[in-house]
Amino acid sequence: MAAPNIAGLTTITGKTAVQAVGTSATAIVTNAASSGKALRINSLYISNVDGASNADVTVDLFRSSTAYHLAKTMVVPADASVDLLSRTLYLEEGDALRITANATGDLEAVCSYEELS
Repeated sequence: MAAPNIAGLTTITGKTAVQAVGTSATAIVTNAASSGKALRINSLYISNVDGASNADVTVDLFRSSTAYHLAKTMVVPADASVDLLSRTLYLEEGDALRITANATGDLEAVCSYEELS
């Protein structure tokens, strides 16, 4: 099934995904193949919950077994947060938004998005 024409939507459902970021690339949001939906990513915040050490984050859009980087080993200062999106990002069918940290237990992610169908 094809993703919807966003000019003719019948349903828009707001959602928020959260995750502790580990050292393996893990999807915070995935648009399943043949979902019939488009996902509009509105915001992605990464927070460093370690009070003493900086941490690095990598964020990619994973499509057709290829990672396209939005951020590559970006430093998130101790006790700080970064907003990784300045504009809307759409996930097509089969796409995933993945996050990886250089250390386990230092970073948390919050992603606000909409399911469009």
